[in-house]
Amino acid sequence: MKKKNSRNEQSDINLFREEVGIIEQIDQDKIHPVTTSPKPVAKFRQQRIEHAFNSTFSDQYEPHTIGSEESLSFRRSGIQHRLFSRLRNGHLQIEAELDLHGMTVAISHQALAKFLQECQHDMLRCVRIVHGKGWSSKNQKPVLKTKLNSWLQQDDNVLAFCSAPIEDGGTGAVYVLLRRAKTSPNELSA
Repeated sequence: MKKKNSRNEQSDINLFREEVGIIEQIDQDKIHPVTTSPKPVAKFRQQRIEHAFNSTFSDQYEPHTIGSEESLSFRRSGIQHRLFSRLRNGHLQIEAELDLHGMTVAISHQALAKFLQECQHDMLRCVRIVHGKGWSSKNQKPVLKTKLNSWLQQDDNVLAFCSAPIEDGGTGAVYVLLRRAKTSPNELSA
């Protein structure tokens, strides 16, 4: 229930109106921010993406155990010797880095798959992956180094990789050269 204004309140209101005078209404000149909500991701699409992370690399393919101080080197056919030499010497700009050092095989498997997919999405060309030398693992064997060697060779987007120079991790890290991502016309306009 609305209470009526007392006589004193009414006179105060009238006095205020006399003092202020005629009031002009001003149009609002503030900018209203336009917020867009993120596009929803379909549940089944998200499950397919997660499945792709988990099934990107096979553990069935593993040629041999690699030694802690052994250098890694791989390049697909068609990769020019000069480009591979620039990669090996650290003359290509490193655009991203992933540190797997100290992770379990399962966690590093997922982290690598996600990292490589993000690199492709961001159109990165050269990255560094730190895997460690395996000194603190059981029997002091480089488990992650061996797995990484196998996993990278299985990914078609990996054109080449090699152990980094001493100043960038030596035989405990690799430089990876990635295939240029193919862009569709829809992605360019987005």
